[in-house]
Amino acid sequence: MEGSHPVDLIKGESSLLSLDKVCFSWVNGTKALDKCSFSIPRPGLWMLVGSNGSGKSTLFRLISGMLQPESGHISCSLKPSLMFQNPDHQLLMPSCYSDLLLSLPRKLSLRERLERIKSVLEQVDLGDIGSRPIHTLSGGQKQRLALAGALASDADLLLLDEPTALLDPASQKVVLQILKKVCSRTSYPITALWITHRLEELEFCDGAAMMECGQIGPWLSGNLVMQRLKLLAGRRG
Repeated sequence: MEGSHPVDLIKGESSLLSLDKVCFSWVNGTKALDKCSFSIPRPGLWMLVGSNGSGKSTLFRLISGMLQPESGHISCSLKPSLMFQNPDHQLLMPSCYSDLLLSLPRKLSLRERLERIKSVLEQVDLGDIGSRPIHTLSGGQKQRLALAGALASDADLLLLDEPTALLDPASQKVVLQILKKVCSRTSYPITALWITHRLEELEFCDGAAMMECGQIGPWLSGNLVMQRLKLLAGRRG
């Protein structure tokens, strides 16, 4: 199925997230999204690749509700959670346990909170660090703790804006492997939309698309997008 369009394999399913001709411009007149249309039809790890200024970060803020489109329509049946390059921007409390408490739904009992925290830490391979101060964690551990917080909040759409940009290669791979596992599990799979500039990360995705000038191309295999980008880079070189 090399180079196939993943959406074609599942026609008939309703989209979990879809944008229809969405436009957005900043106050200085810069157009960030220009009749942008795409959809995510099923859980999985989906990646967007594009140059700076192509509209990727603006797209995330529109999906999460931080911005409103000028025109067009956004339909999302999932609960989004936005994750940033630097986990220090979203880890607010002194200890891992206390930070995760902030993310939990208020309706949970004390016992349910303890069980939820234990479960999400195990899902991100941090089962033994609940009582540790956050400042003692490595960058990769902090990013996994931020992921645990998103899972604890019942979010089922993760919007990841280059989450491995500040990590060493080993930590990058661990974060990718954990997220891939969470997105592929048979019970309660998560949908993730991941912005990347690292071509090697495309090997982990269920589908990848290129974003240019505020528009998103079709979903293709990660390997095909990687090949096209390498070819394009070679021509420019």
